[in-house]
Amino acid sequence: MQGVKVKKAILPVAGFGTRFLPATKAMPKEMLPIVDKPVIQYLVEEAVNSGIEEIIFVTGRGKRAIEDHFDISYELEDTLVEKNKKDLLASVQDIPTLAKFSYVRQSLPLGDGHAILQAAHLLNGEPALVIFGDCLYDSEVPASKQLIDAFEKYGDSIIGLSEVPREEVKKFGVIDGKEIEAGIYDVKQVVEKPEPKDAPTNLVAVGKYIITKDVLDTLAGMESGKSGEIRLADAFDIMLASGKSIYGKVLDGEWLDTGTKLNFLKATVKMALKHDKLQSDFKKFLKEVTKEQ
Repeated sequence: MQGVKVKKAILPVAGFGTRFLPATKAMPKEMLPIVDKPVIQYLVEEAVNSGIEEIIFVTGRGKRAIEDHFDISYELEDTLVEKNKKDLLASVQDIPTLAKFSYVRQSLPLGDGHAILQAAHLLNGEPALVIFGDCLYDSEVPASKQLIDAFEKYGDSIIGLSEVPREEVKKFGVIDGKEIEAGIYDVKQVVEKPEPKDAPTNLVAVGKYIITKDVLDTLAGMESGKSGEIRLADAFDIMLASGKSIYGKVLDGEWLDTGTKLNFLKATVKMALKHDKLQSDFKKFLKEVTKEQ
């Protein structure tokens, strides 16, 4: 599919966010703020800065706040106008204009592959960027742009990768493959959450992908696996077994995995230290706190 542009992105955001309870009892995990923006806005901005024009959210029950966030809020804007808060007004007004937004529902938690399938009818056979909601990247070139560039060169599905300490591979999907150029792998196998001694490499999927129609067709033909879910990793293995090509791209930059409480706090600190209005005072605060400890 070389020459085909990636213009649409799927963001599966239907999960319950149980790791962050009780904060996520009434608030979507993706709406938890990193400094002054929800996680999901960082991901949307990354996609848009990578050339994406349409964002498809796969939502579920209790996710209305995501739709509201990317919609116009007349009452809020009127209040900001009355109070002459022009900077805040601009930041709010920019959000609905970032991209064209669509929303579909995943009614039952039947796996990440099942979530992606809910958006298939909106793709019309086009390749799509897929970003899961706990995968921020701090990089000069947006992580999604790196994947799109790799896709435009190779024309097949791409898995975003990062190297992790071997003892951590059991938390992730791990790839086995051959490096064909610096940071690019011809993937041979995807192993879900292996024990460190059994892992073929320490290269793990970070939750960013470019998928082609072949992936959607494979997912559509699958039955739920041992877990009772339709998994993207299983679809990749089926495709690889049939001789189809899948590539992996080690992403440049720092992976800020917000999927656990500790990593969420680390990401907040990292982003606060880069915030143009907060970094100086926040750095002083951290120095004071560490001295006290």
